[in-house]
Amino acid sequence: MSLTTGIVGLPNVGKSTLFNAITKKGILAANYPFATIEPNVGVVVVPDKRLDFLNNLYKPASLVPTTFEFTDIAGLVKGASKGEGLGNKFLSHIREVDAIVEVVRCFDDDNIIHVENEIDPIRDIEIIAIELILSDLEIVLNRLNKIGKKATMSKDKEIRKEAELLEKLKTALSNDIAIRSLSLTEDELKIIKPYNLLTLKPIIYMANVSEDDLSEDNQYVKKVKEYASKEKAQVIVVCAKVEEELSQLDEEEHLEFLKALGIEQSGLDKLIKASYSLLGLKTYFTAGSDEVRAWTFKDGMKAPECAGLIHTDFEKGFIKAEIMSYEDLETCGSEKAVKEAGKMRLEGKDYLMQDGDICYFRFNV
Repeated sequence: MSLTTGIVGLPNVGKSTLFNAITKKGILAANYPFATIEPNVGVVVVPDKRLDFLNNLYKPASLVPTTFEFTDIAGLVKGASKGEGLGNKFLSHIREVDAIVEVVRCFDDDNIIHVENEIDPIRDIEIIAIELILSDLEIVLNRLNKIGKKATMSKDKEIRKEAELLEKLKTALSNDIAIRSLSLTEDELKIIKPYNLLTLKPIIYMANVSEDDLSEDNQYVKKVKEYASKEKAQVIVVCAKVEEELSQLDEEEHLEFLKALGIEQSGLDKLIKASYSLLGLKTYFTAGSDEVRAWTFKDGMKAPECAGLIHTDFEKGFIKAEIMSYEDLETCGSEKAVKEAGKMRLEGKDYLMQDGDICYFRFNV
């Protein structure tokens, strides 16, 4: 399951430095796969300590973690929705991602010129917000122009429902309200899914600070957190320079550097986990002497769908799933002990997969 988070921001906010640190981090994990699909897309490992336990227990020939894609999207400037700068390219790229990470400059540095000539994170956030809103408004208006008259004259309930929803979206966007801030029903979300609206995508704000401000929020970060709380968005505080240094260290040096900084996790580890969580993603495992592997699935998926992530035949011919939880395996110490404790179970087609399930799928094609 391939899902992508797009890293966006104004020029000179530290976006590319962070992306470079992310891609180098992928290389850091020696026995984990890393790939750069194209110059602006990096695939990184989702940190998961459970894999270490499974690796030590099964001693497999191959260890495959779950991964996540980050896309470095061209810097945006005011007027992007009208094609200014790389606006059209920026907007087309952001439409292709599943979630947005917006890097916001929260540090002072006279040597790095800000595109707006002064540091104001809220203004920067609103510049991007307005451009995305204007782009969505154009899509909504174009669709309304196509079906508006037809909806008033038609007896087709679906067209009328769509037109009413579009009017609702038009009102919100015209008042600078992002679609993600609206309380939309599942039916309404299904109707607008083909529009691929930018302001519907979930967002994380990444406050880029100086090394001195890593341990305590500065005035800029406090403003960003206050802004983000209104739309229930998460804020991750990070220092791009520190992350770049961390990405070049081996694991032992990496941990020592974090300890010296007085922090437990790097900002990038927090970002990866937050992005994974933001999209409602979870992990199940397959484990044996040949391979221990983590698989990404969306919350709410049933056992046959998850089996299909391995191979479509697994879903088509699904019979049962033999499942134990990671917690039970860790507590009991072995598969045999899990079975003896009566913790191993067989689940059918309606079983909702849980994070940490360790599975063996039975199928027949």
